[in-house]
Amino acid sequence: MTVKDQAAVVGVGSTPYYKRGESWPQTLIEMACKATITALDDAGLTVDDLDGFALYSGGFDTSLIAQILGVPEVRFTATLTGGGGGSAGSVGLAAAAIHAGMANVVVSLMTLAQGGQRFGSIFARKETRVAAGGGPYSSVPRTPENDFLGPSGLAGPGQMFGLLARRHMHQYGTKREHFAEVAISTRDNAIRRSTSIMRTPLTLDEYFEARMIADPLCLYDFCLESDGAVAVITTSAERARDLRHPPAYVVGSANGGAGRWGQAISWFGMPEEYFASSGHRPVATRVYEMAGVGPRDIDVALLYDHFTPMVLMQLEDYGFCAIGESGPFVAEGSIRWPNGSIPVNTHGGNLSEAYIIGMTHVREAVEQIRGTAVNQVEGAELALVTGGPASIPVSALILRR
Repeated sequence: MTVKDQAAVVGVGSTPYYKRGESWPQTLIEMACKATITALDDAGLTVDDLDGFALYSGGFDTSLIAQILGVPEVRFTATLTGGGGGSAGSVGLAAAAIHAGMANVVVSLMTLAQGGQRFGSIFARKETRVAAGGGPYSSVPRTPENDFLGPSGLAGPGQMFGLLARRHMHQYGTKREHFAEVAISTRDNAIRRSTSIMRTPLTLDEYFEARMIADPLCLYDFCLESDGAVAVITTSAERARDLRHPPAYVVGSANGGAGRWGQAISWFGMPEEYFASSGHRPVATRVYEMAGVGPRDIDVALLYDHFTPMVLMQLEDYGFCAIGESGPFVAEGSIRWPNGSIPVNTHGGNLSEAYIIGMTHVREAVEQIRGTAVNQVEGAELALVTGGPASIPVSALILRR
């Protein structure tokens, strides 16, 4: 028994996206509620219909949000472990709750304010400091598992992903020009969207002139620091047919990963066979199997892009190109909209639209399936969304028209 075709995303909503700290004096809860109400309205539903919360990244207080919104009854609330790796998986969690009869209308939600507001979880604190190059791990108690990070100079995820990027370069001949292609093509997509924080062109010269943050990663290899909230509403496939917009049906969902991938960049204990990867290979296999499709069937890919090299590694792990060949693949223009073989992050992604820890990617997938995206992929029938790369769980979601 799977969730394939049993549920659909029917509503999307967001606040404006702000540069770091510029959402003040709005609170995190305020933005979360605004996005949720907007998503419900987009679906043609109200707060009275909402009875489930399928969340990720920790720190959300369902009871507080439900109380403020005036939700009559919460029938389901659950959170995937981990951080941004759960973004795509949260919609699968919603679909599972609906298919099991545990809820009827479920919201998946992310809200972020990087100017000091936080929900109080360790993951919220980590995300607050990630792109600044600070030390998110220096503020937590030392344990045998994390004790080597500080002395090794691994102050934050940028330094950690830099090691994976360097290994990929050494092993497969990947070049910084390939990372630049991810950054530049994503920026080109963001320019056309009024929601984007970054709307000026990025040139190759500007990329190489940017300051180095965590060799080989420069400023433009890092995601933005931004504030805002995004919510999506999922309900049963049967109910979805009668609502305001064409449904985006959930045909595949998977989260988790290989056990030895484990804590990934916080541990580096994974076997050599998938060390220089995004950690998504088992999840990719399972999401394709559930959906009954393969990489050639996907029309648009919304790949979690907190760091440019991890887009390359996801292209490999999801079978859009062979392992080790993502550099030449992107150099050929394969991820460009509108003419690439697999347009990637047509909304501008975490790199250039906004960093709301992956939920903007789900929003874009829904808009692509509806046919209303700003950078619409002509005839898009299937959209792939990913969450992570990160520690377990990473996740994937396939939506269809």
